[in-house]
Amino acid sequence: MMKAFKELGAEIHGIIHCSGGGQTKILHFLDSNRIVKDNLFETPTLFKLIQEHSGTSSNEMYQVFNMGHRMELYLNESHAKTIMEISRSFGVDAQIVGRVEASDRPELLIKSNNQELVYQKDR
Repeated sequence: MMKAFKELGAEIHGIIHCSGGGQTKILHFLDSNRIVKDNLFETPTLFKLIQEHSGTSSNEMYQVFNMGHRMELYLNESHAKTIMEISRSFGVDAQIVGRVEASDRPELLIKSNNQELVYQKDR
């Protein structure tokens, strides 16, 4: 993270560590806008087993667990390649997982495993 801040600090608009709030943690920090996560990493086997053996819905799994996706940096797409290169230089895979869209209501859309899950911020 220090290298990312050094190279692009002023360009980073937000950072979310998805542990302790799952994929929906971003909703705590939105007053508007829709976050669309439609290119998440493959769900690790551990989370698939937890869901299978507990009978937990996908909706709840994404609210509780990071589902193998731990850190999000919010910045203009033109800087994404640099961030991904920095991450990979430390042996951590990185990819663009989604985008921010204009919306009057804070919302999260997750498209994963042939499902579309919509979460809205409680007002």
